[in-house]
Amino acid sequence: MEAATGSRRLLRRLRDVMAGSGTAQERLNEIVRIIAADMVAEVCSCYVMRAGEVLELFATEGLRPEAVHRTRLRVGEGLVGVIAATASPLALADAQSHPDFAYRPETGEEVYHSLMGVPILRGGRVLGVLVVQNRIQRNYTEDEIEALQTIAMVLAELAAGGELVSPFELAPSNGIGLLPTRLDGIKLNAGLAIGIAVLHEPRVVIRQVVAEDSEAELARLRAAIAAMQSAIDDLLARSDIASGGEHRDILETYRMFAADRGWLQRMTDAVRSGLTAEASVQKVQDETRARMSKVSDPYLRERLADLEDLTSRLQQHLAGRHFAADAALPAEFILIARSMGPAELLDYDRRRLKGLVLEEGSPTAHVAVVARALDIPVIGRVKDVLEKVEAGDLVVVDADEHQVFVRPSEDVQQAVAARLELRLGQRLSYAALRDLPAATRCGTRVALQLNAGLLLDLPYLDETGAEGVGLFRTELLFMMRQDFPTVSQQASIYRRVLEHAGERPVTFRTLDIGGDKLLPYMSEIPDENPAMGWRAIRIALDRPALLRQQLRALIRAAAGRRLRVMFPMIAEIGELDAARAVLDLELERAGARGTPPAKVEVGVMFEVPALLWELPQLLPRIDFLSVGTNDLVQFLFAADRGNPRLAERYDALSLPVLQLLAEVARDCARAKVPLTLCGEMAGQPLDAMALIGIGFRTLSMAPSSVGPVKAMIRSLELAPLEALLATLATLPPRTLRGKLHDFARDHGVAV
Repeated sequence: MEAATGSRRLLRRLRDVMAGSGTAQERLNEIVRIIAADMVAEVCSCYVMRAGEVLELFATEGLRPEAVHRTRLRVGEGLVGVIAATASPLALADAQSHPDFAYRPETGEEVYHSLMGVPILRGGRVLGVLVVQNRIQRNYTEDEIEALQTIAMVLAELAAGGELVSPFELAPSNGIGLLPTRLDGIKLNAGLAIGIAVLHEPRVVIRQVVAEDSEAELARLRAAIAAMQSAIDDLLARSDIASGGEHRDILETYRMFAADRGWLQRMTDAVRSGLTAEASVQKVQDETRARMSKVSDPYLRERLADLEDLTSRLQQHLAGRHFAADAALPAEFILIARSMGPAELLDYDRRRLKGLVLEEGSPTAHVAVVARALDIPVIGRVKDVLEKVEAGDLVVVDADEHQVFVRPSEDVQQAVAARLELRLGQRLSYAALRDLPAATRCGTRVALQLNAGLLLDLPYLDETGAEGVGLFRTELLFMMRQDFPTVSQQASIYRRVLEHAGERPVTFRTLDIGGDKLLPYMSEIPDENPAMGWRAIRIALDRPALLRQQLRALIRAAAGRRLRVMFPMIAEIGELDAARAVLDLELERAGARGTPPAKVEVGVMFEVPALLWELPQLLPRIDFLSVGTNDLVQFLFAADRGNPRLAERYDALSLPVLQLLAEVARDCARAKVPLTLCGEMAGQPLDAMALIGIGFRTLSMAPSSVGPVKAMIRSLELAPLEALLATLATLPPRTLRGKLHDFARDHGVAV
């Protein structure tokens, strides 16, 4: 209690200095003097970020005065630079023994042994570093570190105000001005859109950092939290959300974040330290953002966007603002944001929102999942987009090509308009094919199925006329949650999938986690080569309870129905036998209860090349085989498909790939085992044409690919293509893409 009282007293003194007369430099000089005296430190120094990521000593009490504005450290250089680089506090009893200690003779700091420093943060950016030092080897306490972090919150106001360093100095010198600009990113949801830029700027400007009355601020914080939670409950009750699906599950998880005790307690503690409610919310978020920036797991980092959303909403409630979409928004607009939570996206009028551009983001981000449900094109990881786009700019989102055009020239606008018109025409023509069979001109039927992983994907079964779900990625259900789903929760989802599909087949792939698909509630698995490490069936067999629970849920969901189960990444027959033994155990258990599926079909995902030589022994053991070309191709060429340097080096239409796939097709045909391909190849019309030519008759793909692939099939005369591909062994060893393009052009195939 005494420490909290002292902290509030110090904050009030600093506030008075901040509000007093004198230049910013004079006020900063007085602030470091007060901090040194209050914290019983011989030294207090403030370093401020300058252009080029250089930290300059701006004020000090204790070091030599002549070092001010002379001593500079790069970010990452010295202990001060390490604090800035990591955005984390550092406390050392013997600083000079630290390997990153950098001696600056002009400062005279060689007589000071202990050091405590914290970053000065504002909106996730490091604006400087605040440091105290002592001659003795002092062990700084957690309370002292917390106090210095709170003080740094006050200094952030001064550093961000533009009085110490001109904002123009720190602005990016990219020379873009108002010229047309093209920015690159990654596709989070396909599509093309054009509209007026609207900057998503939910941040509330904090007018007062230091509290006059801590109890009154606590009451304001609690009232705002209650109002925010009530507003989220109202959102969940809306008719378009209440019906269920992954978007509702995501918002339920979001509601759990809003009630997280740890998050709420940290804000309460910050208020008790002497900050206003708004400053406390911001302090906790800045610290969370700094911690999360060091997390490598993309899924966990994306959860930061949900916390950013909640912080924004809480600040808005504290400011007395409402979240209704602004009627002054353009008729068609593109939303530009650093990151977003799912509820923030739903605040905007979906009839006018045409596209979304994010500085951050990944395909597993909750906002990306909701955007897919709304059919909004999304591009993520567009570096510095908020600095390069101004409100009111005309913006083109070309998610198909991973590009954003800012202030596009007239010819680009005309080209986009033509593409939009063409896409509309194509969508209408593909829609007209929905009820027609996917059959070649000679009458050969090809079954087109969907790859799915969310309930949001299932309406596309009817919309596209697909004949079933060739791959249901069950891991997405696990990745979208903050804890492991129970058997009942899993069964509920699987049952809804089967009910929606009706008589159409659904192939459930058991958990394919590991590699780049990590669960937030499982400890990180150190793996030098994750794609070929402990993942998929390997985890399932080593953690049999995990597999048993999932199989039990699938069997329960399919009671009285057909169940198709596929095991991923089988590298040898022994793995299939072990997995099937677990399945048989659960089937026997369900049979004893009188609730087994009407029929069970077991399949394997062929993605490990070694399995090719075991096919004669494997095929009699399974009911179907499905080829996963995404992993198969990277294993075949020993090339990480996530490495941009290798993205264009190897082609799925090269001779080794097509020969391997042709051999698999022949073996399955001889054994009369149904064969499917569910990798990205299936969704590309030219690649799909080659697959059909070597014997594939069932392809599974993204919903957007069904129309184009069906159009290709209906324009294809199969015999000439089979004749061309029958000569594979005599064709050039590199890619056959050019030769297949020529074939399609010469034979009028729509690719």
